[in-house]
Amino acid sequence: MTRFIIKTLSTSVAVLFASYVLKGVHVADVPTAILVAVVLGLLNSFIRPILVVLTIPITVITLGLFLIAINYFIVHMTTRLVPGFQVDGWLPALFFSIIVSIVSSIIEAIAGSPKES
Repeated sequence: MTRFIIKTLSTSVAVLFASYVLKGVHVADVPTAILVAVVLGLLNSFIRPILVVLTIPITVITLGLFLIAINYFIVHMTTRLVPGFQVDGWLPALFFSIIVSIVSSIIEAIAGSPKES
């Protein structure tokens, strides 16, 4: 449970940072950022693997570039599910995905990952 909380909080901070840095990403407030982190986590855990498996032929043909479309779809679904979160277009969504991944990884590396029994 502690790992989930750390991951959610680090992703929330990364979402807020991305909204501050990118023009096309809008987050209403901190509770919205936390909700975005939870929804992104759930979509990446359950929907993304299904999409990746279903699109293996397209991903192979495009040498992995189709994964960008899957990332956009996940971010777009999050904007539909979370009121107060908006991304204006596919390019801000791409940069949002990259920034959130990098920043949350850095925060998790600094915070450390507690061992679960």
